[in-house]
Amino acid sequence: MAFFRGLAAVSRLRSRMGQDATTLGGVRWLQMQSASDLDLRSQLQEMIPEQQDRLKKLKSEHGKVQLGNITVDMVLGGMRGMTGMLWETSLLDPEEGIRFRGLSIPECQKVLPAAVKDGEPLPEGLLWLLLTGKVPTKEQVDALSKELLSRSTVPGYVYKAIDALPVTAHPMTQFTTGVMALQVDSEFQKAYNKGMPKTKFWEPTYEDCLNLISRLPQVASYVYRRIFKDGKAIAADNTLDYAANFSHMLGFDDPKMLELMRLYITIHTDHEGGNVSAHTGHLVGSALSDPYLSFAAALNGLAGPLHGLANQEVLLWIKSVMEETGSNITTDQLKEYVWKTLKSGKVVPGYGHGVLRNTDPRYSCQREFALKYLPEDPLFQLVSKLYEVVPPILTELGKVKNPWPNVDAHSGVLLNHFGLTEARYINFSCLNYQLTSHMFNVQYNRKSSSALVTGMPCLIFRYYTVLFGVSRSIGIGSQLIWDRALGLPLERPKSVTMEWLENHCKKVAA
Repeated sequence: MAFFRGLAAVSRLRSRMGQDATTLGGVRWLQMQSASDLDLRSQLQEMIPEQQDRLKKLKSEHGKVQLGNITVDMVLGGMRGMTGMLWETSLLDPEEGIRFRGLSIPECQKVLPAAVKDGEPLPEGLLWLLLTGKVPTKEQVDALSKELLSRSTVPGYVYKAIDALPVTAHPMTQFTTGVMALQVDSEFQKAYNKGMPKTKFWEPTYEDCLNLISRLPQVASYVYRRIFKDGKAIAADNTLDYAANFSHMLGFDDPKMLELMRLYITIHTDHEGGNVSAHTGHLVGSALSDPYLSFAAALNGLAGPLHGLANQEVLLWIKSVMEETGSNITTDQLKEYVWKTLKSGKVVPGYGHGVLRNTDPRYSCQREFALKYLPEDPLFQLVSKLYEVVPPILTELGKVKNPWPNVDAHSGVLLNHFGLTEARYINFSCLNYQLTSHMFNVQYNRKSSSALVTGMPCLIFRYYTVLFGVSRSIGIGSQLIWDRALGLPLERPKSVTMEWLENHCKKVAA
């Protein structure tokens, strides 16, 4: 049910969407608000009692309702398809993709305020939406931008903690170290140690989450400049919004790159609660670990090759295709290359998803961005050809539940186009042998020898995952606030052994 406060607000929304508001009839809580309601915390304070009562009623009236059957496949298969947690901020539909508080990505692009006319949504607007379920006005988003900026000062000891690490340390190690150093100022930890009622836990959690979200761009950009730009940090620009300022501190001021960063952060914020990083943040937070500890744990999950590294692996694979076949590859040549990849036992990175069964809407909106801003980019043109070639091949193969591209099939190419190319970095001091790699386009011959000698292995750095981490803080932080507001309990699922499963199956068969 859509409820709009004020006729002027209705007019503004309809003019942006170009359609009747009734087309969003399935969206819960969707509201436009008056410009006077600029304080996000006050909005939450009004909403929380009602949602607490809603949860109590749901539990008391429907607590024994079954949500489905658990199979052995689910237990052995990473709990895929098992409904087992509450996550308010987003919901993933296998066919439609992600919805943020009921809004699809195209709907968010239409109704959330932008920095420029017909531009991409501001991440601050999505933060407001995730926390309140309400579409904010431009005035509310601007006020939230200023609030985040006022919270964004990073203590000097955070940088010193990062500097204590070798510059060769993995970017995610340096980033997580910075987050852990920020934990020193945790408002939740201070309040909990002093003693406070559980009904108030959300308040210091809110303070921690907004402080954390506001400071991550500074920490992330510091890590980037430390590793790749000789440690020459760039100061924040207080006139810019959250995503644009992040891009600026990284060293990218092209207006198109600012728009890309707004889009990138917005679409990567949240993807319901079952993915590794979101689930980890929720799990650790359920022990009443403060948001810094919870998010640091989430980042460590994000750093895994099966979760947060995919977009750069796609980019490297695409570059390898172009290196081997050239930029003018035909559709038939590309089909041959894809089949060659699959028959060698490898996968085509960026295709398939654990939940989705159609093209990822996050892929689609990035494709639209590329068509608008970089249609002639050779890597984008190759991505477009892959979109035509790969799904039919995977369908023909018959072993893939979802042959369509996911978000990672596109994001690396966009970042690469605007100059953020450090998907991988080679520390040449580690090498005592000749290295030639089409993936890195480098050749190094330290001792005119191709022999590998004993020594420290080559370090390969990945930075794109740090960008993902900055984005994901908005979704995980929003849900952590609601976890505490709703008083969600310590998470403690039951585990079993293979012997237990075997005995249980024998009993069922008998």
